[in-house]
Amino acid sequence: MLKKIQRTLSQFIQSQSLGGVVLALAAIVALVASNTGFSAVYERFVYLSVELRIGADLLVLAKPLVIWVNDLWMAVFFFLVGLEIKREMIEGDLASPSQALLPAGAAIGGMVVPALIYTAINWGDGVALRGWAIPMATDIAFALGILVLLGNRVPSSLKVFLTAVAIIDDLGAILVIAFFYTADLSLSMLLAAGGGILVLWLLNRARIMAIGPYVVVGLIIWLCVLKSGIHATLAGVITALAIPLSDGKGGSPLKVAEHALHPWVAFAVLPMFAFVNAGVSLQGVSLGTLFQTEPLGIAAGLVAGKTLGVFAASWLLMRVAGARLPEGASTRQFLGVCVLCGVGFTMSLFIGALAFDGLDPRYATQVKLGVLGGSLIAGVLGAALLLVRPAGRDGS
Repeated sequence: MLKKIQRTLSQFIQSQSLGGVVLALAAIVALVASNTGFSAVYERFVYLSVELRIGADLLVLAKPLVIWVNDLWMAVFFFLVGLEIKREMIEGDLASPSQALLPAGAAIGGMVVPALIYTAINWGDGVALRGWAIPMATDIAFALGILVLLGNRVPSSLKVFLTAVAIIDDLGAILVIAFFYTADLSLSMLLAAGGGILVLWLLNRARIMAIGPYVVVGLIIWLCVLKSGIHATLAGVITALAIPLSDGKGGSPLKVAEHALHPWVAFAVLPMFAFVNAGVSLQGVSLGTLFQTEPLGIAAGLVAGKTLGVFAASWLLMRVAGARLPEGASTRQFLGVCVLCGVGFTMSLFIGALAFDGLDPRYATQVKLGVLGGSLIAGVLGAALLLVRPAGRDGS
């Protein structure tokens, strides 16, 4: 059983790490396209109108490609996140209080401190303060990709720790989106979505093991949530939590779905998200632009806030609650992983798009500069700490 769990974790980490490379390439291509002769082509592609029509006028959804990616494609990503959260909380590294204590505390610290730093830097600017949650989340694909590329310099226990922290603060980001980044609510659509959630519960109680019925109901919930004013991607998480973990015969519908979705999310959904969201024109951008309060708050939140929040919360738990460093890890290595938690790319860009939706485009540009700059600095600093040869016995 232990070998099976280790094999599953290894496959998960490997797919996430390679996905991180593809994600980086997609972001680089978007940046190049936005700052060369391909910029007009890139803009036309990103804002290409895509229409879904059922019947003559029964259902008509016409949106730019970037909105379809952010609302529908990312719902698939959130579905996968929901599957991971459920599995980890039932039988994984978050299944017991003792296992979950260190990563849970670290994740909470890593959400609170970056938000406080961003808020302090942007205090007094009511519009900029809408982005307080941007530096809260860790990008699991990028961060794990860096760890895997470092090979055996990094104990596997640190990879497990980082995975657990990223999953918990993904959950935190989901809650933030649900409670703080919603438009005017439609009560009728919320009730309809509630009816769909009831159907999901009934499917689970009836021990329906086929994934298809859950997906069909999930799509209906997605449409209702889209029309309700709450961000539609949350339907992905809700649907995932209804998928049974075990069929009672040794099989796992949840793990089957998770395994099947990983390559699609890693190599299609997230790279497409990066490509349509990471493009930012650097024309007119100066050093002064980077030090404006919004990009500075994001970058400082990701680099300093994440490091301080994750490390300080972990240190406190070790002193007060008896938590321990991940097995085989030195203090220096643990600090390096805390810095890597500041690689916030995907979820940070996503929250930034929600925070400044419909406002002056300069806010979107500043979000991208802050996220890209902060994530790059955190990735380089974290990798450097992990590459340094230990000076003493404990490597600290």
